[in-house]
Amino acid sequence: MTKEQERDELHRTIWQIANDLRGSVDGWDFKSYVLGMLFYRFISENLTLYINKEERRTGDVNFDYTKISDSGAEFGRADTVKEKGFYILPSELFANVCHKAKNDANLNETLFNVFKNIENSAKGTESEDDLRGLFDDIDVNSNKLGGTVLKRNQTLVKIIESIGGLKLGDYQDNTNDLFGDAYEFLMTMYASSAGKSGGEFFTPQEVSELLAEITVVGKKQVNKVYDPACGSGSMLLKFAKVLGKENVRQGFFGQEINITTYNLCRINMFLHDINYEKFDIAHGNTLTDPKHWDDEPFDCIVSNPPYSIKWEGDANPLLINDPRFSPAGVLAPKSKADLAFTLHMLSWLSTSGTAAIVEFPGVLYRGGAEQKIRKYLIDNNYVDAVIQLPPDLFFGTTIATCIVVLKKSKKDNATLFIDASAEFVRGGAKNKLSEANRKKILDAFVARKDIDHFARLVPNAEIADNDYNIAISSYVEQEDNTEAVDIEKLNAHIAEIVIRQNKLRTAIDEIVADLEGGSA
Repeated sequence: MTKEQERDELHRTIWQIANDLRGSVDGWDFKSYVLGMLFYRFISENLTLYINKEERRTGDVNFDYTKISDSGAEFGRADTVKEKGFYILPSELFANVCHKAKNDANLNETLFNVFKNIENSAKGTESEDDLRGLFDDIDVNSNKLGGTVLKRNQTLVKIIESIGGLKLGDYQDNTNDLFGDAYEFLMTMYASSAGKSGGEFFTPQEVSELLAEITVVGKKQVNKVYDPACGSGSMLLKFAKVLGKENVRQGFFGQEINITTYNLCRINMFLHDINYEKFDIAHGNTLTDPKHWDDEPFDCIVSNPPYSIKWEGDANPLLINDPRFSPAGVLAPKSKADLAFTLHMLSWLSTSGTAAIVEFPGVLYRGGAEQKIRKYLIDNNYVDAVIQLPPDLFFGTTIATCIVVLKKSKKDNATLFIDASAEFVRGGAKNKLSEANRKKILDAFVARKDIDHFARLVPNAEIADNDYNIAISSYVEQEDNTEAVDIEKLNAHIAEIVIRQNKLRTAIDEIVADLEGGSA
């Protein structure tokens, strides 16, 4: 099955489950059940594959973990948890629970216990924090699934059998982000409910890939990658695709304030076979309670932080002395935290690193404290590039966002501006960056040269003279596509039309007069 066929199959199945459950499970809750069951299936198959491979390597060529007894499986628990971070007994594997689901009158309790046992398998081990609460959003006893145990179980049977029926290839393969694709598809299905998750704007995969590509230009390996507002983790995981997960030596780091997407991010790491010791995803407010002080600096930082949200700002007297914000001499406004995230990322960026941040366009030109922060960034030569993206790329908003690229070690004292506002193809209800669009942007970023109506390298002194306005339209002149008009020719043409109209009117008047004379 090709990757496109796998994606189409996934979309068809999700759509079919949604139709089957229409009216019984709210769309936003339905998202959690589908992704949770997909995760349950993955870790079951992942664990089975791992154990079968190990046993067959030692000589038992017909070994099948799904068919042995729970008591027989207990012997391998400790070693497997040490290696994989979790354990699932054969009777609790997705395939075996799915096989019996229709005839299990207590399916909700079965699943509840399975999820609890998977989490408990990591208790007291190094992976405990990575497994804790992973299944919290899959409430198998919720009235949202049905008013009675029977109805709840009927709904659960539909979900688990549909997920079990999915014909999936190797979805550990980082070239095809099926989990991210399922999440993206669900976001488009329930975009109107997106506000329920706290203004979450899912970053399309092609935008995430562009950000990762920008930050690894010229590098085959990086030490650590980081996203301070990591959402479901898809942006971080693009490094596994762009570089290969083995070339992110010390792992993937992120923080997320929304508990549901925090859980999804950890799930996503496991789904991409990123082992528990290679990721550290934290829950909390990055601006006021950052969790990775001991892990910074980072070689690559990518992020799509929430746009213009409120934060404590100068209402918290401690923040102006915070080493992340104090160098700028001013805090981002309380009503707009965008540049607080930017300063946080700059602070935690390694000397040779690159940060690529999706920003709300207002940060490029708004006055007040934000202008002072831009002055600090430009005067210290931290802004490497500003890239205008097309409108209507993101789920949950139609605004044209931009990418701000930060570096601490630049070879010139200038900022590159790229106007990619026309670089898109229409895909369904949204615009998309095609591979050709992405390549054009990346090539211009790497070349760092003027390209008529597309890119311009601007000395920082010129930006200072322009009051530190870094809106792309101030520096890249848009192409004038209006046709030149020869006024003399146009006037002559109009005169000809007037003469013809007068002749027609005269002819019509004569015909009417003849008709009237004949009738008289």
